[in-house]
Amino acid sequence: MPSFDIVSEVNQVELRNAVEQANKEITNRFDFKGSDARVEQDDEALTLYADDDFKLGQVYDILNAKLAKRNVDVRFLDRGEVEKVGGNKAKQVVTVKEGVGGELGKKIVRILKDGKLKVQASIQGEAVRVSGAKRDVLQEAIALVRKSITDVPLQFNNFRD
Repeated sequence: MPSFDIVSEVNQVELRNAVEQANKEITNRFDFKGSDARVEQDDEALTLYADDDFKLGQVYDILNAKLAKRNVDVRFLDRGEVEKVGGNKAKQVVTVKEGVGGELGKKIVRILKDGKLKVQASIQGEAVRVSGAKRDVLQEAIALVRKSITDVPLQFNNFRD
């Protein structure tokens, strides 16, 4: 039975490269000379540091530009609150959203059921497995999900006959 998986994954290598390029540009820019502006990467989050709120916005804009150049969708990023750190310094945690779990998985299953397509959808961990009798029906399901969900970047993997 033909099937495919709906997932939401960020390319970690490209994300790390974009962070390194952003840090390199920040150290070379004239308006950041002598400041403590940088981007640090953890497992699931990026932490932006700067001297004030304005420079923090500039750091985020640089990071967005580098991510766009490396074809990393910026919809993966979820900006947190700006925190004041010792003195005038500012810090912001940007979480990297991954996986199709919980509410989003249920929403995808509901869209496929409401679309009256002859497919079966099941949530399997951080992915949604969709299977159907024919390849054409699965392609219609992909088109329906792409059209319905635009706020989260989705990939369609493991297409099998």
